[in-house]
Amino acid sequence: MITRESKDAVIQDLKEKITNSRAIFLTNVIGMEANQAVELRKSIRDAKGALVVTRNTLFGKAAQGTYAEELLTGLKGTNAVAFAFEDAPGVAKAILETSKEVEQVTLGRGYLSEELLDEGRVLALAKLPSRDEMLGTLLATCQAPVSSLVRLLNAIKDECESQGVEKAADLKVEAKAEEAEA
Repeated sequence: MITRESKDAVIQDLKEKITNSRAIFLTNVIGMEANQAVELRKSIRDAKGALVVTRNTLFGKAAQGTYAEELLTGLKGTNAVAFAFEDAPGVAKAILETSKEVEQVTLGRGYLSEELLDEGRVLALAKLPSRDEMLGTLLATCQAPVSSLVRLLNAIKDECESQGVEKAADLKVEAKAEEAEA
């Protein structure tokens, strides 16, 4: 039996998580094997999140007076709540990937920046690239023009060396056979 002090500590911890999170997702982890549950928790932690399993009434009491009150009050059945503190798509993606392997795991409704999302919008969020993937794409996009310029300059330098000239202006440009025929 859980003591009143323990309940209050859990409620306070949940209230802090609700306040500090960028996103909240309902899920279910009941029926998972222990190793699978540990792997899910680790992948959520790697995405700067946390997974909490406790009584539905404690979720409801912790959510009172917060934006998540509608979602977490009056829960029925077995529920777990995933909190995303930084990378919301990463946490949702971790749950989605696990649900592909373990059919008991579901990705339910949630909140993103205090906006209630239905299951479809949470699924769309889970399919977005993670923060790190987006930053990598942005970096590659920014580097592409510079990389092209460097390759061009290296090609000019190599051609100068192969023709034995010191300046690019002294290069002899030969027309390709196809262009010469036209």
